[in-house]
Amino acid sequence: MSQQEPGLELHEWETRWQELEPALADDPFAALPEACDLVEQTLTESGIGTERAGGETDELVTGYEAARETATRIERGEPVDPGDVGAAIENLRAIYESIRDGRRA
Repeated sequence: MSQQEPGLELHEWETRWQELEPALADDPFAALPEACDLVEQTLTESGIGTERAGGETDELVTGYEAARETATRIERGEPVDPGDVGAAIENLRAIYESIRDGRRA
């Protein structure tokens, strides 16, 4: 778990996510890997991690893994269906919002 204050982490995550939103809208293929990096950071810093451990967090990790796989295919220059990119972005948004809302509670 991170040594940083939870409020500071939340502020940093929110700032970075707000910076990413326009890029996700303008060029989702290029922005997806960076969005994956941010969600990975939020998973790690929130103590959830990116490994399956059972329970509700497995849904978050499974969604993250699917999005990361799509981002990896983009980074390799492999063909990726735009629908897969859209689904990956929606997964990442849902994961981010879940972690953010949990941190606010």
